[in-house]
Amino acid sequence: MEIQKASVKKIALPYGAVLGLVTVLLSVVVYVMDLTYEQPWWQGVLAMIMIIVCTVMGIKAFKKDNSGFLSLGEAIKVGLAIALIASIIGVAFNLVFMNFIEPDFTANMLAAAETNMLEQNPNMTQEQIDMAMGISETMMSPLILSALSIIWVLFLGFIVSLIAGLVMKVNRPEHI
Repeated sequence: MEIQKASVKKIALPYGAVLGLVTVLLSVVVYVMDLTYEQPWWQGVLAMIMIIVCTVMGIKAFKKDNSGFLSLGEAIKVGLAIALIASIIGVAFNLVFMNFIEPDFTANMLAAAETNMLEQNPNMTQEQIDMAMGISETMMSPLILSALSIIWVLFLGFIVSLIAGLVMKVNRPEHI
């Protein structure tokens, strides 16, 4: 009997692409609804649901292609690969969005952050506001935003794939 070995790449590419494209579509919907600077709560919830669905479906497909066997390590590899592909697509879209679609994004986001800061704490001194805005401006650079985005999606992918892997784990018998 030949042992069937699934390919992480074969599974991760389509599921990561779907996850990346769905999150881009979600961002476009938020932009069209003119909610980009409000960052609605439902955007995060839908994105998290899509991360869970795509990762779990990808791990399940890998397990099926792997003769029904799945180790925890394989589940994590598949989940991280899906997350990496999706995050690369998301970062590419964000760079296009910030540079071509909405070139004033950073300035507008900083203005929204300052307004929000003053609404939440009207007793802030000008020095505190300037310091907070300086930190915010540094964090809004495309390079830092891209890095943080990739790290965040990989972290979520790791957590989801760890849980899914623990639930779906079926070790290959030693005598095969």
